[in-house]
Amino acid sequence: MKRFAFKMILKKGCELEYAKRHAAMWPELKHIIKELGVNDYRILWEMETNLLFAVQKCDKEINSQDTTNVDPITQRWWDMMADIMEVNPDNSPVTVPLEELFHMD
Repeated sequence: MKRFAFKMILKKGCELEYAKRHAAMWPELKHIIKELGVNDYRILWEMETNLLFAVQKCDKEINSQDTTNVDPITQRWWDMMADIMEVNPDNSPVTVPLEELFHMD
């Protein structure tokens, strides 16, 4: 199992909306993410900087942030989230991969 970690930037004042939208995440989007091999996905919020830190446990080499073959449901989700996050021209969230330096089971 591989872990993939990354950070994203949440726009100031959008914390509650971000949490609300994720609490109501579409079942079909969850299904797509699981089909990619992601079986554990956590997003943490760093309040002072408004950075989001995400960690995914992946059964495959791909993760949910891969923009090479985006399905329409994921694209629709990105489009919906674009007003509250920093995004790329295709509305995918700007993500910065994080290198794992330590892990303890």
